Amino acid sequence: MISGTEPDEDLLKKFIAGFDYPMFVVTAVDPAEGTRAGCLVGFTTQTSIEPFRFLVCLSRLNRTYRVAGNAELLAVHVVGEDDEQQELAALFGEETGDEVDKFARCAWRPGPGGVPLLAASPRRLVGAIEGRFDLGDHVGFLLRPVHVEIDSADRPMGFEALPDMDPGHPAG
Repeated sequence: MISGTEPDEDLLKKFIAGFDYPMFVVTAVDPAEGTRAGCLVGFTTQTSIEPFRFLVCLSRLNRTYRVAGNAELLAVHVVGEDDEQQELAALFGEETGDEVDKFARCAWRPGPGGVPLLAASPRRLVGAIEGRFDLGDHVGFLLRPVHVEIDSADRPMGFEALPDMDPGHPAG
């Protein structure tokens, strides 16, 4: 085992400088309570080609994480670069569901299992949660796709293109 201290935080920030992660809004519903939640997410990745699997990482501090703990499905919405989707990113990134009903402020409809599908994001995947993994201050949710909609091939908005925001919860 390799031991030692972790590198300086400034060096780690320089290492990831310029990485431009695509941004997503992830929504969930607790099937027992009907509680909805959603948040802006930048930590995601495809993990397998065959079978296709997708990993979404949610901060333990976020209300969406708490709702997703009881959820069977998550919806992953690609956030595009147009104005309406930037507003969606700001709503789900700056507000917290602990204080605001985000779904009262945007158009949505229930998807498979009642998970909210956001009208402003026409490119989305609904996945069944196959596993949950401790990843430090985030938990990874491994998704098996059960439903995909692509009404637009808009380029995803990257982290660098996000409007200046004050997050609803701290990042970690």
